[in-house]
Amino acid sequence: MKRVVVTGMGLVTPIGNTIDEFWGNLRAGKSGIDYITRFDTEAFKCHIAGEVKDFNPEDYISKKDVKRMDLYAQYALAAAKTAMENSGLDMEHEDPYRVGVITGSGIGGISTAENQIMTNETRGPGRVSPFYITMMISNMAAAHIAIEYGAKGPNYNVVSACASGTNAVGEAFRLIQHGTCDAVVAGGAEASITPSSVAGFCSLKALSTNNDNPQKASRPFDKNRDGFVMGEGAGILVLEELEHAKKRGANIICEVVGYGATDDAYHVTSPSPGGEGAQKAMEFALKDANLSVDDVTYINAHGTSTDYNDKFETAAIKGLFGDKAKNVAVSSTKSMMGHLLGAAGAVEAIICALAIRDSFIPATINYETPDEECDLDYVPNVGREQEVTYAMSNSLGFGGHNATIVLKKYDK
Repeated sequence: MKRVVVTGMGLVTPIGNTIDEFWGNLRAGKSGIDYITRFDTEAFKCHIAGEVKDFNPEDYISKKDVKRMDLYAQYALAAAKTAMENSGLDMEHEDPYRVGVITGSGIGGISTAENQIMTNETRGPGRVSPFYITMMISNMAAAHIAIEYGAKGPNYNVVSACASGTNAVGEAFRLIQHGTCDAVVAGGAEASITPSSVAGFCSLKALSTNNDNPQKASRPFDKNRDGFVMGEGAGILVLEELEHAKKRGANIICEVVGYGATDDAYHVTSPSPGGEGAQKAMEFALKDANLSVDDVTYINAHGTSTDYNDKFETAAIKGLFGDKAKNVAVSSTKSMMGHLLGAAGAVEAIICALAIRDSFIPATINYETPDEECDLDYVPNVGREQEVTYAMSNSLGFGGHNATIVLKKYDK
């Protein structure tokens, strides 16, 4: 099997749109959650979200193309441009059929769908945009990235709800590991802070309604958690085959060594009690990496701040790690950004890479009241200087989808 390394990273998030700004805010435990500004929330039970701030798409994309792309695809292409610049990968010197693009998006262009459905109903079918379909469908983030760089290798979008971003990175890892590609641009994007999305999640009773204190609303593993906070953005990584990266003198950030994916086959929204499916995904990822539980320094948990997710993910970790569970650092960075849905796993993969690079484990902020069913080391409130050799990232999605990747400090 080929070895796979990370050589580039880019993101757009509620706490920063550059790696330095993002990582600085994450290390400081700064929350990006605030009141929704996109639409009037007076009639909604939830008024808060992790919106992306200070994003100008024309800094990355031509004005003409911006008008033909949904916001989720704009986020993806912006993050990809940063990642490609960061990696130094020059497509003029690559076989384009050996460079792939794999993205994940759980929802795709929902703001476009909402707007165009309204246009159809109020102004008639003749006024629907000719770009409606190509702006809405969730594969277009991958398509736009490929078009931008002339990447002609495998190209598709993974849709596995909140596991989409991690599945996308995992599938890219497999393409390189098995020799299909030399490099893959991989990650996830989501822009679903819209009236119908918020209304739908409110009706599910999945969102926090702690509207009086937005920055305290996302509190994974805390006994007083009352639901997740929706976020948005994108995370993109450039993955390369090790020898390919070394030959061109690339800066190697870390290595990807394991991937596991399962499904609970239990319920459309609830994880299976006891977290069996999540436990198996972690187990398979460790087996893929030829590691044991003793090797893992840090777990970036899915940690959504919902009752069942936090409880069952904790149970999954305890089920796999046994007596060693309380010795591994576990944190949920969704406490600062909210839940980026299909983009979450990709952004959290970047967090794991940065934790390895800088020997720093970010905190779970807003952890105030311990829950007897959530009793691990959640790195409460303040990040921790600690060497990280192996980091694991978990993602769990509606439909029972579970995905885990394992990243490693690179050594020759």
